[in-house]
Amino acid sequence: MKDENIRKLREMRLPAFANAYIAQLEQPDKFAEMTFDERMAVMIDKEYDSRNSNRIKRLLKKSGLPSTKASIGDIAYLPERKLDRDLINRLGTCDFIAKKRNVLVLGATGAGKTFLANAIAADACRDGWHALYVRLPDFFIEYANAAALHKEFEILKKYQKASLLVLDEFLLIPAEESQQRVLLELLERRYGRSSTIFCSQFSPEGWHGQLGGSAIADSILDRITPNSYTITIHGDVSMRQRLSEND
Repeated sequence: MKDENIRKLREMRLPAFANAYIAQLEQPDKFAEMTFDERMAVMIDKEYDSRNSNRIKRLLKKSGLPSTKASIGDIAYLPERKLDRDLINRLGTCDFIAKKRNVLVLGATGAGKTFLANAIAADACRDGWHALYVRLPDFFIEYANAAALHKEFEILKKYQKASLLVLDEFLLIPAEESQQRVLLELLERRYGRSSTIFCSQFSPEGWHGQLGGSAIADSILDRITPNSYTITIHGDVSMRQRLSEND
């Protein structure tokens, strides 16, 4: 009977439950004073925790984040950076994702924009959200390659369905008209349905110029800036330089 129970548990893909069941069989004295419900809860919790841990690992692996180990707790709140700790901690609750709000992370080269966005997204994965990271130039290349194979809608669907999308190096260089249209289509698909973190050296006013100052530029900004949180990282010395000086 015991072997059959174990076989069935493994066949039903409940390995952690099966291992917890085996542990109770092998150490009866340890669980002797527990009620049936308590012993069952132990086995259920083992399976639940295992599945949750594995799911988080999958979310982090599929996120494409530069660092899956990053966390909001690792952010350096140096005085000259003038970071809003309360806002960042609030973003760490992932409430902004539930409310479908965007985040703008602005700052000079090396200011730590990517790490900050990475940390927020990684913690979101640990909270069970589906996050994806991509540099905007890489997104345009990926889309162009897919379009050549008539599979552009697969790429749009891939980035559309993420609960949280991190668009790094956003409009670092001016976008061509065809790229503007692709970006507008992506943002339209995500608008009001999910959240996006935009990392950029430019303010939204600068984005308008990078988008050619056209009606498309107006439409793109209208799907980004309203109801968005903004984090501006100040300071003249880049985080890369600080880290290299501390090595």
